[in-house]
This record gives sequence, C-alpha cells and structure tokens, in this order.
Amino acid sequence: MAAIPNAAPRTNTIGRRGFSDEGERARLSETALKAFGRLVAAWGLTAQQASALLGVSVSTWERMRGGKVAKTLSQDQLTRISALTGIYKGLHLLFVDDMADRWPQLSNSGMLFDRQTPVEAMMSGGIPHMLEVRRYVDAVRGGL
Repeated sequence: MAAIPNAAPRTNTIGRRGFSDEGERARLSETALKAFGRLVAAWGLTAQQASALLGVSVSTWERMRGGKVAKTLSQDQLTRISALTGIYKGLHLLFVDDMADRWPQLSNSGMLFDRQTPVEAMMSGGIPHMLEVRRYVDAVRGGL
C-alpha cells in the first residue's frame, strides 16, 4: 500500500495525539487531576484508595491533591483517570440516585469482582481491571 502524499500525520481514532504526547499530557493534567479529586470525594475514597488507584504513594497523592505538585501526569496516570472518570460517567447514566456514587464501594458478587468492592478490585488489578470495570459498566447500561 503506497503512502498518500501530503497526508496529515496519523492520530488516534478520536483525532487527538493521545497520552503518549508530552504536550497533550501537559494540556490535560490539571483538568484530569481536578476531575479525579472530585471523583475521590464523590466516591468517599480514602487517601490510600485514591493513591492506589492513581498509582502513586499516599504522600505524593496528598501533595497532588493540595496542588503542591505542578507537573505533567504520566501516560499511566492519565489512563487511570480516564478509565475511572468513564466509570463515574457510566454509573451516573445507569443510576439516577446516590447509588451511582455508592456502587464502587459496595461488595459485588459478579465474576469480575469476586465479592470485593469494585474499588478493591481495581486497586489490585490496576489499569487492565479498571478498563474491564469500565467495559462492564458500559455493557450493563447498554452502551456497548
């Protein structure tokens, strides 16, 4: 297959450069941290839970939360925040009451959770499990 002359550089399917691009990460970091902070408050997460979900130490999370760390988030951290905010949005589309914010902290007997809370499962399973939970929530609400 021949290259198309003067074609624009390929971007991901949504037309953005993605989280691997330093400039894009710098542009998104402040907003992503604010969104994550709101999610932490809405879900009632402890500092330990929030830091584990973000993939940082508790002391680093405390500094980030207090605005004392003015840095660009890593690709890993932005991916985590993206998955979690997708779960948050999906839950708010699925539930019209406070269940949307309680669900992540409730024990779940589904195969994906094995009687853990979704938060516990995502803390132990990292990004792959966060993405699975996001797909699960989207599927339950009929978004897939």
